[in-house]
Amino acid sequence: MPTSDHPASRAPGPANPGPLVGADWLAARLGAPGLVVFDASVGAHRAAGHRIPGARPFDLDGALSDHAAPAPHTMPGPAGFTDALRSLGVDDTDAVVVYDGAGIYSSARAWWMLRAMGFDRAAVLDGGLPAWTAAGLPVEATAPAYGGPRGTFTSRPRPGLFVDARTVAAALSDPAAAVLDARTRERFEGTAPEPRPGLRGGHMPGAAGLPFGELQSPDGLMRPAGELRAAFETAAGGRERLRFSCGSGVTACVLALGAELAGYRDLAVYDGSWSEWGLPSPLRPVVTGPGAGVGVGVGAAPASAEDDGAHLQAL
Repeated sequence: MPTSDHPASRAPGPANPGPLVGADWLAARLGAPGLVVFDASVGAHRAAGHRIPGARPFDLDGALSDHAAPAPHTMPGPAGFTDALRSLGVDDTDAVVVYDGAGIYSSARAWWMLRAMGFDRAAVLDGGLPAWTAAGLPVEATAPAYGGPRGTFTSRPRPGLFVDARTVAAALSDPAAAVLDARTRERFEGTAPEPRPGLRGGHMPGAAGLPFGELQSPDGLMRPAGELRAAFETAAGGRERLRFSCGSGVTACVLALGAELAGYRDLAVYDGSWSEWGLPSPLRPVVTGPGAGVGVGVGAAPASAEDDGAHLQAL
């Protein structure tokens, strides 16, 4: 039911061409009725002080994570997600474009969360804010908060898009499934310390490393679908059932985005990721060194956003 301050006659948003849109697509439609633009930046990028005109804050460090959960950035429940999206003025008929200030880093997390709650009219801005500004497109000062009317968004959960440690453990022993880790190779192999204290170094036995930055070209845009497919086929050993992990469930969603663009459909993100699995526990084994399928050979990757300070390394 529409809220009293948000009339039912509001026009639906523009048709959304899929999970990824370019700066030119968004620039041609910016300000159109029913188009919501979200800034899902985290850390220092969230405090940069400028945004795409009219963008609203998708706060992964605030209302759009479940702070009662033990792991950071845990997906909120349906009621909490509904309330958060309504408070940001989102209607079920809107189209949504999400970006972040690092490029394609935390924006994919927001896109995957929307999908998990049954909303398919969402896309990630290819290259994020850096691609937008490189194209000479305008920015404005960041407003403190969204102050418009509430929306009518309703969560319609899709079980299985976010999974737990038990499901991931089963996938590790499933010959039809692959568990892919989006962290840097050094963290995956256990040669670099984890940025969160108390976590073991290394990776899950049987997992493969696929750093999320390797899915992007040197210009920060997502690689073409054919290159993405080759990267996933190498890392996953030809398996089609893909499960993704990272530091806290954020950059794992970049792998989910890349896999979607590459034509994979049986996808899930481990919400607890290394923030849960890496804790000391005999129930969750850890190994070090190269894992199965490490090394995708798709050319030089851009500098990983995980190297952009501790606030990003942990995700």
